[in-house]
Amino acid sequence: MNEHIVVNLNDAGIFQQENKVLEKVNLNISKGEFVYLIGKTGSGKSSLLKTMYAALPLRFGKGSIAGHDLKTLDRKSIPLLRRKLGIIFQDFNLLDDRTIEQNLLFALQAMGWKDKNKMKDRIDELLEKVDLKGKNNNMPHNISGGEQQRVVIARALLNNPQLIIADEPTGNLDPETSDDILLLLRKLAQENDTAVLFATHDYRILENFPARIIRCHAGKVIDEEDVLV
Repeated sequence: MNEHIVVNLNDAGIFQQENKVLEKVNLNISKGEFVYLIGKTGSGKSSLLKTMYAALPLRFGKGSIAGHDLKTLDRKSIPLLRRKLGIIFQDFNLLDDRTIEQNLLFALQAMGWKDKNKMKDRIDELLEKVDLKGKNNNMPHNISGGEQQRVVIARALLNNPQLIIADEPTGNLDPETSDDILLLLRKLAQENDTAVLFATHDYRILENFPARIIRCHAGKVIDEEDVLV
């Protein structure tokens, strides 16, 4: 398989418990590519994303994410896959009783980092990248929603992921802040050659910042590039 391809699904069946929500899914996403994932509530978007980060098993077809075969994953190899992914949710999931730096430190330690100086350098580097330089000691509740989401993006980038999975990351933010977050992710994807799959309901974003669109509809995953004439 092409080493530039980060996401490769081939005739995949996506299940939520016993219910098949998507069938015959064929999808390739390459390094550095920014892709939107759209579809109505209940169309299978979240199930597709959960299959990619191994919260749901792949039962049918073939799938490889960041070099890991989804069919052969077990309890030991799932964490190894997730270390190659950055996952961003609509809810920030920050630890309220810890500073921004402590939140990021906690994540690095969970990923197996040991060297205190390297961890500090990595945190400072990423806070600067997401325009939060000097805010290391702020508590999450003392910064805005947009800034909290920037911390979450920094957390997602800590381990130099091959793929960022962003599940409605701007759902709780106002339009201007949403645009800032989107542009930041697109910029970071380019700079780091990281693939980004960005699930959204916000069609305003799609119009203002065009990119490749994948749509979940009627049990299928449709690549809009394939239907554009």
